[in-house]
Amino acid sequence: MVRERLAHVQFRGTIRERSVEPFTRMLKAIRERGRFRGVLLDISSGGGEAVASMDLYLAIKRLDQVKPVVASIGSMGASGAYMAALGARRIYAYPESNVGSIGVVFPHIAVQELLRRVGVSVELLHAGRHKDAYQGLRPLSEEERAKLTAIVHQDYDAFVKMVALERKQPVEKIQELATGEFWTGARARELGLVDDLGDREMALEALSQMTGIPARKTIDVAPPRPFLERLFSGSFSMMGDRLSASVRNSLEDLVFESGIYRR
Repeated sequence: MVRERLAHVQFRGTIRERSVEPFTRMLKAIRERGRFRGVLLDISSGGGEAVASMDLYLAIKRLDQVKPVVASIGSMGASGAYMAALGARRIYAYPESNVGSIGVVFPHIAVQELLRRVGVSVELLHAGRHKDAYQGLRPLSEEERAKLTAIVHQDYDAFVKMVALERKQPVEKIQELATGEFWTGARARELGLVDDLGDREMALEALSQMTGIPARKTIDVAPPRPFLERLFSGSFSMMGDRLSASVRNSLEDLVFESGIYRR
């Protein structure tokens, strides 16, 4: 006889493809395993990449269509993280949580003038009229800025419509809220952006009532740890653990790529 359980899954940090991909694979596995009757999504994040945020939302939405998902927003459920939580059947937040930040940003940093001041000259050979526009060297032309702005607004409109659909609110009302700012969980509840106020234990109890599975029969489920984390953990000393975090953070900064962010 299969012992039915609830799954507790936790997501922390910036939403990027490399962090979301193992998480979405895990959610698919939970969806396909009959052992789990429901999922508590424990999420705290300031958002991240647009496509990665959409992938996370879709994975949660598809899971919720098979077995109930209750989202519990921790310190922050902003932008792409709020989008992800929209895939759940019910959203809880602490009264003090930061919730919302419905908006889109596309960072463009031009370092050409800075390089010139320090005596560095960069020659970028390219084919295609706008191929050099997004390399972070020169300012955008008016034409390029207009094209990027159109893309940002298209992404923003899709985000607004998604919130309106999932929260069963008129698009016009969500547009008024979609200013990029965030609210406390208490205010978000008044605005209809979350369903209930409470901690993770209360969210888990709501999931238990939905499924009929006692909250005590909950298992923590997590994706396999990345290679670097396994390499610098386990038998290593505290100094090794600190080195692990330092190395991971440095590598993330090193390979960070600009792109459309739901933030």
